[in-house]
Parts: sequence; C-alpha cells; structure tokens
Amino acid sequence: MVVSVSDLNKDDGAALQIGRFTVYKQSASPYNEDPHLGCVYQHSSNGHGPNQSFTEPESGGLVMVPLGTDDVQGEESPQPQPVLTQNARQDHRRPSIYSTLDQVPHYAFYANTAAPGRLKKSRPSLNVLRYAIDESEGVPPGGLEGSPSQGTPDKPSDEEANVGNKPKSQPVRFGWVKGVMIRCMLNIWGVILYLRLPWITAQAGIGLTWVIILLSSLVTAITGLSISAISTNGKVKAGGTYFLISRSLGPELGGSIGLIFAFANAVAVAMHTVGFSETVRDLIIEYSGGPIVDPINDIRIIGVITVVVLLGVCVAGMEWESKAQILFFIVILISFVNYFVGTVIPATEEKQSKGFFNYKADLFLSNMVPGWRGEDGSFFGMFSIFFPSATGILAGANISGDLKDPAVAIPRGTLMAIFWTTISYLAISATIGSCMVRDASASLNDTLLSNETAGCEGQACRYGWNFTECYRAGDCTQGLLNNYQTLSLVSGFGPLVTAGIFAATLSSALACLVSAPKVFQCLCKDNLYPLIGVFGKGYGKNNEPAWGYLLTFFIAVSFILIAELNVIAPIISNFFLCSYALINFSCFHASVTNSPGWRPSFRYYSRWTALFGAIISLVIMFLLTWWAALIALGIVVFLLGYVTYKKPDINWGSSMQAGTYNLALSYSVSLTGVEDHVKNFRPQCLILTGPPNFRPALVDFVGTFTKNIGLMICGNIIMSDGKNIQQEERTSREVKWLNKRKIRSFYTSLSGDNLRDGARSLMQATGLGKLKPNTLFMGFKGNWQEDLPRNMDDYIGTIHDAFDINYGVCLLRLTEGLDISTKVEAHVNPAFENHEATETEKKEDSTETIEDMCSSHLVDEQASSIFQGKQGKKAIDVYWIYDDGGLTLLIPYLLTRKKRWRQCRVRVFIIGHQDTVEEERKEMLSLLSQFRLDFHDVIVIIDSEQAPLSENVKRFEDSIASYRLNDGLRDEATVQELRKDCPWMISDREMEQLKQKSERKIRLNEIIQEYSTEAALILVSLPVANKDSCPSGLYMAWLDALSHNLKCPTLLIRGNQQSVLTFYCQ
Repeated sequence: MVVSVSDLNKDDGAALQIGRFTVYKQSASPYNEDPHLGCVYQHSSNGHGPNQSFTEPESGGLVMVPLGTDDVQGEESPQPQPVLTQNARQDHRRPSIYSTLDQVPHYAFYANTAAPGRLKKSRPSLNVLRYAIDESEGVPPGGLEGSPSQGTPDKPSDEEANVGNKPKSQPVRFGWVKGVMIRCMLNIWGVILYLRLPWITAQAGIGLTWVIILLSSLVTAITGLSISAISTNGKVKAGGTYFLISRSLGPELGGSIGLIFAFANAVAVAMHTVGFSETVRDLIIEYSGGPIVDPINDIRIIGVITVVVLLGVCVAGMEWESKAQILFFIVILISFVNYFVGTVIPATEEKQSKGFFNYKADLFLSNMVPGWRGEDGSFFGMFSIFFPSATGILAGANISGDLKDPAVAIPRGTLMAIFWTTISYLAISATIGSCMVRDASASLNDTLLSNETAGCEGQACRYGWNFTECYRAGDCTQGLLNNYQTLSLVSGFGPLVTAGIFAATLSSALACLVSAPKVFQCLCKDNLYPLIGVFGKGYGKNNEPAWGYLLTFFIAVSFILIAELNVIAPIISNFFLCSYALINFSCFHASVTNSPGWRPSFRYYSRWTALFGAIISLVIMFLLTWWAALIALGIVVFLLGYVTYKKPDINWGSSMQAGTYNLALSYSVSLTGVEDHVKNFRPQCLILTGPPNFRPALVDFVGTFTKNIGLMICGNIIMSDGKNIQQEERTSREVKWLNKRKIRSFYTSLSGDNLRDGARSLMQATGLGKLKPNTLFMGFKGNWQEDLPRNMDDYIGTIHDAFDINYGVCLLRLTEGLDISTKVEAHVNPAFENHEATETEKKEDSTETIEDMCSSHLVDEQASSIFQGKQGKKAIDVYWIYDDGGLTLLIPYLLTRKKRWRQCRVRVFIIGHQDTVEEERKEMLSLLSQFRLDFHDVIVIIDSEQAPLSENVKRFEDSIASYRLNDGLRDEATVQELRKDCPWMISDREMEQLKQKSERKIRLNEIIQEYSTEAALILVSLPVANKDSCPSGLYMAWLDALSHNLKCPTLLIRGNQQSVLTFYCQ
C-alpha cells in the first residue's frame, strides 16, 4: 500500500480512509496537539494485521490514525477513498485539563449518526485512557476503538447507511404548519363536518351537540398533551403513533396498538371516501335525474375509483401529497367563508321551502333541545358517529419521519389544530341550528295563506310555512334531519361547499392513506410479528412503503363496499379510542415511574390528566359499543400475549422496564425490614457453574426447584489478572442462554486469582438485602486425583468457607460428569475457525478465548440434560444421616411439586439399631407428618456399623496414596514442617485417628448401591469435617467414597444447621 503526500496536496484539510486507518497530512492531523499520537501512528511499512509498524513521521509527511469500530466503512479496500473533504482542522479536540487523550463533552459522542462526508466521532475508551501509550509499543492494549456501548449500534440506522457518501437526493421534510397543523386540521375537517354535523345537531340539539364536541375535544386535547410530552422526550423517527407508544411502553403494547392503529386508519380511508361518494352520487341524481345503477352501488363504484386515484397520488411521493393537501386546505377555508356569508344572505322562497330561514332567536332556542329519531337516536349513538371526526389529531405524528423537527412540530401543530377545529365545529353547529328547521317538504305550496296557525305543527309555522303533512307522514325530504347536504343549501354559493366537501373528504382520506402504511412500515421493520416483513420495505428518497399502500388500498376497498357511513364510523371509533387510551397511559406510566430518562421538553402536561384521559377513553369505548370495545381489547391482549411469549431481542428503554425496576427496588427495600421466619424459608442458591451453558445439568436441576420459589444465581469465576476483561458481551450471552432455556436465574461473573478467592467474594458480595443466597451449589470435582492438588485444596476450602459464612452446601455428581465444555471444544474447532478467518477478524478477535467461542456456539444450540425429561415413577432416595435443619428434606419436597417429578415417591433412609427399628421408624413418620410432608416410606438402616468390603477399602486407600506423607507417625511439629507448602497432605497419625470415619463412609456407599440402583435421585447428608484435624485430601476422598459408582444423580447436601422446617403455625 503506497500513499504519497501529493494525494492530499489538493486540500490542506483533506484526509483519506485506507482500510481501518485515516491518513492525514501532518499539518492537517487532528492529533497534532498530542506529540505521542502524532508519532505513534505514522504508517511506515507495507503489510497489514500484525505486520504493520508505526514510526515517527518526518516533517510534512503522512500520519495514519486507526479508526474506531464505528468509523470503519466496511471491509478493507486497497484503494484510498476520500471521507473527509473540508475543515479537518475543525474536528480536532479542544484541550482538556486532565489529559491530552481526554475529550471535552460533544454532541457527536451521543448521536447515533454522523454528518455525510464526516467520520463518526467517539470518545476514547477506558483502555486508551488507562494504559500509557509508548512509541516503542505501538497500539496500546485495547486499541483506540471505543467500547461498543459508547459507539453506534451494531446495526446502523438508515441515516448511517451512507456515511462518507453524500446522498444523491434529499428527502422532503416539513415544518409544523405544513407538516402537522394543516394535515391535522384537514383530517379533522372530514366527512362528518359537512355531511353529519347538521344532522347530529338536529338529533341531539345544539346543547348536547356542544357537549359531544367538547367531550371529544377533551379526549383529543388530553391526548394531544400526552403525545406532545412523549414526542419531546428524545428524537422521534418514522412510525408515528406506533413509534411513540412502543418506545415508551415497550414492544408488547406498542406492537398491538401499532397494528390496531394502522388498521383503523385504513378503515378511515373507507369512511372518508364513502362520504365523498355520497356527495358525488347526490349530484349525479340531482343533475341527471337518477342514479347510475342504484344509490348503494353508485357509492361503491365511485368510492373504488376515488381510492385508486388517491393511491396514485400517494405513490407519486410525499411532495405531491403535500401539495394536494395545501390545495384542499385553501378550498375548505373558502367553503367556510362561503357558508358563513350564506347564513346572513336573506333566504329565498325556495330555500325557505327547504327549511332555511336565516338567524332566528326562537329557532335557536327550539333547536337547543334534542329531537331523537331512528335507531341511532341517543347521545352515545351520536357520539359514536361524531367521534371519528376528532381522530385526526395524530395525522401529523404519523409522518414523524418526514418532519424537520418532530419534537417541535408535533406539540405545536397538534394543539393548534385541536383548538381551531374545535372552534369551527362549535360555530357551525350553533349557526346551522339557528337558521334551519328540522323538517321541511321543499314544496312551494306549503305556505300559510294567512297568519292562521291552527293545526300547524313544527318550527316553520312561525315563519309562514306549514310542513305538518310531511312531518306527520314522516316523509319530509328537507330540513336538518332529512338532508345531509344542508350546508350547501345555506351557503352563498352551493358549489363552493360541495368543493369543500370534496376537499375535506379527499384530504382526510389521503392523510389516512398515508398514515396507515407509514405506521405499519415501522412496525414491520421491528420484526415483532411473523410474515409481515415485506411491508417494511421502502422505496424512493422518502422510503415510501409501496407494499403498505397496496395493503391499505385493499382494506379500504373492502369497507367501501359496505357503502354506509353510519355503519363504518362506529367501527373505527373504538380502535381510535383504544389508541388514545394507550397514548395517555404511556405518558402517565412514564411520569409515574420517575425514570431519569423521562425528560420531555414539553412541560404543559400532567400525569393525572394523562391518567384521566386513559380512563375516560376506556369508559367511552364501552358506552359507545360494548361488544366492539371487548373485541378491540381482546385483539390488544392477544397481540400483547404473542409478543410477550416471543420475547423479541430488542431494548428501547421503555417505561415498563423503569416500572419493573421501581417495583423491584421498592419490594427489596421493604423486605429488609421483615425479620426472617422459618415458615418463609426458601432455598436461595448460588451456583458455581462457570459459564452456565458448560454445566446445563447443574443449571437445570437447581432451576427446577427454585423456579417461582427461590433465588437462583449462576456464578462464574474468571481466572484472570484483571486486565482487559470484557464482561458485558459475555454476560449478555450467558443471560440469553438462560432465557432461551427458560431458567429464571441471575448471572454474575467475578474475576479471581483462584476458585476459592472468587467463590468467597461471590458468597459475601452477591445478593441484595434479604435477596441473598443461603445455599451454595457446586458440581462434584470428579478429576480431583488427576488435577493439581492445589486446585483440589481450593475446592475443599470453598466448602469450608461456605460453612464459615453460614451457607448450606450441595454437591451434585453425575456418572458422566457435569462439564460439557470439552465436547463443545471438539465440536467447535478453534484452529479451523481461525484458519478460515480473515486477517482483520483475527486482529479483532485475538482476545477471544476458546471459552468465549464455545459459549457463543451454545447460545443457539441448547444441550439436553437428564433433568429436562419426566422422571416417571422412580424413587427419590433421601439418606438423612445427620440432622442439618431440614434442608435435606425440603429439596426433594420442592422437586415433587414440579410436573416432571410429581410421580416420584420419596424414600427416607435413617440410621438405627436392630432392637429399636420399629420405634425409630414410627418416630420418623410422626416427624414427617408434623412437617406436613407426604413422605410415607421410611427405611431404617441397621447394618451401617459393619466393616466395608476389603476391595472397597483398598480402592479408597489407593485413591489417597498420592496424598500420603508416609511420615511414620512422627510428632506434630515434624508433620507440619513436612507439609508446610502442601497442607492437603495426610499424615499417618491422621489416617489412623480417622480410620473409623473413613470406613463408615465406604460402608454407607455400599448400602446406597444396594438400595438405590434404580432411583431418579439420591440425596446423602454431606459430612462436615474438622478443619484442623482433617486435611483436604482426606475430606475429598470421603466425598468421593460416599458417591462412588452410583449410577444415578447424587446430591451431597448439608444445611447450615438452622431449622428450615417447622410444625408450628407461628
């Protein structure tokens, strides 16, 4: 690789990226202020990987600086590529008073993206700051790369995809007026405003109509405040409502509401399109004298054609859609002016025959009260029809990915839209109710010939019109209750209102047609649900969801075929209300958890108003249509359950996580004030597993009886000097393995010089308050004769330390052993793997151990163990030789409560005398009964005092031959001198003094082999040895003798001599 100064002479501030390095001219290097970096990182020889060297640069030469992991733009390429073109000097650090390596706070260190054409900045890692950089040593330990947790995510975002290459075309971005306020107002000013608000006013009266409008506005205003708070609590990306809820409440609720909200918007397309089609159909009937086919099918035909045209506008891109929205907005404003002007123009005789009489005070008072008619004639019936008109408040938030600054645009635009649209709804309702009667015939012959009103019924009698005949017959065709097009009648120029209807319905349909695919696209990208990934793919500079548009189109067409606006509107009311309830709950929950990460810049909200908004939304759902509310909630619960079961591997820092932490912290603290009681004793186990996936049988066994009962912590002692221990990735890998195996356990790792020191530290430091381990679990050290004696001594010392700290101790032994790491190493051949790796990979993974590779391999491949299957009707044999407080009985009881062990029977073996066998048996049965343990098989061992077989004694003596001092019964001082550096050695005097105890262990093993050959599990009391008189070599031999040649799993168990069972109730 050859790079000359001439390559960089064109620009003093230029730089080149070459593979994993950035090359600067010495004068332009951002590291000039640090003489160490300027010297160390000049590339002076060919090659790569470990063959590269770094020497002090000459004046005016090139300086090569290694990139961090987040700066690498892909695989190394032999061709230099320009990545920094201007102002390289502006990228260097400001000086720090602590160290030339330290960097002062900077925005770029916290951002996930870098500006196009610029390198991603990252603060120096701890390794760079902690280890001195010397010219002769080259790259310091750990390199200059920032830690993964401080850099950008492993998976780059869309904005990062082309760092170093300027995009060919920039996407369209909108401000708060054009992007949010106008879009929300257009979506709120929909079909309900023009075609149903006058009819609702006639049904409910002006007074209750205002109540309906204000109640709807209350819900939307509270939701607007909540959405403003959520949207200003960090950067908002594409996905709108789904993005906000999912990142606040988590994927479980966010995913379910995302699907429901996208579906509701797709149905809203149908609702607005049907409203447009109704108007077009009425015009066709008015001017052509009849329908095309029939009134219902005309709506279907016109609706399908309309939604096809709207789909074409959306596919053309957001820029065209935005231009169309501005045009619609202007048309609607003109139609409003035209309407209000029309209310003061004196009514012609023809308009009067249709019920329009200009402003009348008595008409206003008459229309204040309800005039319910038909099946929908009720307050909540009208509310369910009106409420979808208020649901457009999220139209701006739904295109959050297309806004310049969502945190500013969403609050300002949404709240302004709610305010102005509420004013417009109240004004139109009051004015239309003040100048029109409910029923009219449209016949010019229905005038009163004189002022005689006898026999005349209705509001129009006072104004010289008699509509009594049609009112009584119920066939009036005009008036607020009978004509949906009354706004056109009242206006100064009817076609302008018709144009407003077209603009309102089409703009709302267009907004929903854009919102639904955008929300669904973000949901699909998160991969929460199967089989929908194709809809997450985007096209064009704005990443348009083409497949999402197509899906929304088919959903809209299917509901357009219903062709009845009053049927479609209530369907989506519940879905929108459900969305609003969750938005408000998101805001409340994020506030009440007191998470430090909840810092919205929008301050005008309250957790209690958010909670009120959530509750009132749920109440209204059931008051509108209780069965639809149950369906909506049922769908939410089903989708929530699915995501909860699948447990997607994502972490968004949701308020649910914060709430869980708060609950755990609160309960843990409150638990510290509760005194321990024997009735509440639970085995809280610390298991020395190493990496848990290396000893799956040990993990499975303890996990069986601690699940939902007690604490379980898997401990891994890492033998290391304490330097460059990358524990985060390893911990994450082990936790994933435990979760995939459905083991409810914590995992903790600790570095130590040896097993004993690490285990002692774990036992003393692990736990929180009352949630601390009280029982130590280890695997049996089966290789104690082949391993170094010091390792065996550490193992026995760990047992002694556990007793010193008042722990119970359990040792699990399997015939085939517990550690499967050697099998994994055979399966994952490190030599082969390294041979296939590239040079770059070798350099990056040079610190990865065989343990890491094996552990990583086993995350996906779960090794089976003997404790994963059903144990059938076998026996659990408990050799309760010594009373340890009851732990020896408690463990098998907890096992039999689990499904896999439920059919097993428990047999209790005790030591007794031949003369008192029956009495001792009855005594034990009585004790078990008082403990309320359903154990009925008690066997008294009467031959434990017999001498063991000679061959077993010889095997025992052979096992400890290498640990014998053979000192010939010398005095104690001489013995201590002989084993000064080998405390595990056994003197002849100790062998003689403890001979009887040794033989009893051997004899007990013979009894166990006689009685328990077919047992599912054997539990044997663990002997406790005197630390001063029993060397570790002899104690280890005792443990081996007790469990030797047993074909089934064996647990050597000993409590801490404190009662864990009681037969008292207090």
